[in-house]
Amino acid sequence: MPRASQLTALLIAPNRELAQAFVRAQNTVGAFHILSEQKSFLTDEALGLRLRQLQPDVVLLDLSSGLDQALDALAAIQSNPEKIHVVGIHTCNDSDALLRSFRAGAAEFLYAPFDPDTILSSYSRIQKLISPELSFTDTDFAFVIGFTSPKPGSGASTLAAQTAFSLRRSGKGKVLLIDLDLMGGTAGFYFKIQSHGSIVTLLELNSNMDSSIWNTAVECALGIDVMPSPDEPSSIQLDQTRLHDILEFARRRYDWIILDMPSVFDKTTLLGMPEADMTLFVSTSELPSLHLTRKAIGMVQQLGFDQNRYQVVVNRLDKRDGISPGDMEKMFNARLFATVPNDYFSLHRVVTLGEPLGKDTELGKAIDSLSTKLISLANAVQKPAGSVLATPGKVAVSQ
Repeated sequence: MPRASQLTALLIAPNRELAQAFVRAQNTVGAFHILSEQKSFLTDEALGLRLRQLQPDVVLLDLSSGLDQALDALAAIQSNPEKIHVVGIHTCNDSDALLRSFRAGAAEFLYAPFDPDTILSSYSRIQKLISPELSFTDTDFAFVIGFTSPKPGSGASTLAAQTAFSLRRSGKGKVLLIDLDLMGGTAGFYFKIQSHGSIVTLLELNSNMDSSIWNTAVECALGIDVMPSPDEPSSIQLDQTRLHDILEFARRRYDWIILDMPSVFDKTTLLGMPEADMTLFVSTSELPSLHLTRKAIGMVQQLGFDQNRYQVVVNRLDKRDGISPGDMEKMFNARLFATVPNDYFSLHRVVTLGEPLGKDTELGKAIDSLSTKLISLANAVQKPAGSVLATPGKVAVSQ
């Protein structure tokens, strides 16, 4: 969701059918965390006490069960010392209820049948009223970063995991890491996840997605939501439309989504790249890896990917390798986005423990620098509210 967190809410709704319809619709986007439901209107004193106890961001107020009573409650809410926004809900698009509630100070008006996207739009407007200083990554859609490597074993998965840690540590919002290597992904190992679902759960889904189904495929580890690869290798055929739907669902709930993808020449990666705002090709400074990286760049250019949609990161750079970053840029005909030094012992320790690298190591500093560049890149993208970055059309990949 386009947020740093859900908005907490008190639901006041004598009309229980209306309340249930709203809750079902809002659960598909998770915009509001409903702290409590009141099944009748309260006296001003009782309502004031309830607001002081719960301290909600929002009151979801039933306007269909007696408009005058609802407006009295709205006036009591408006008199509260702490600013609390009111969202009126109704059984229909009642113009009188809409006008009178807005005049009384309501921030939003929603009516049945409730549309999840409309709820989400209302959420976004209220969030901006509460925190107008929030940047793009807090108020719109998640920025999606793909990690892949032209040559397996170049450390793309390790960098994806450590970049997720670094972004989370930066305090720039909620992070999701999805392991798209269905045959041999390692995210579960890196994050020490023992028992879990996987993205296969969502790929095989025959019904509409909702928060409860989503949660069966996601595990939280060290402050990061992780969707690991399955325990057993899966040969399921990845469908681009289904993958797009999954990521659109995720974009509305996170600030950062990291896709840990297999080799760039793999069909899964070629289907995942159009969904990413930026894909990082992770190479090492060894000649075979550099050669395959140059080959990969040529391939994605032929497939129609714009050059501003991918960058090269050179991992395990050693000054003794005899090839400079400048030489690599000439080879790729492109600037390097970042270089990461070789620090086997620091990395071995944190991978064994399932922990993030510390800032006290050169490798940790390099990954923090990489995440800082990604944050700057995301904030530089002027994405209109309610939209996602333009992406190429579906990629044709032979079966």
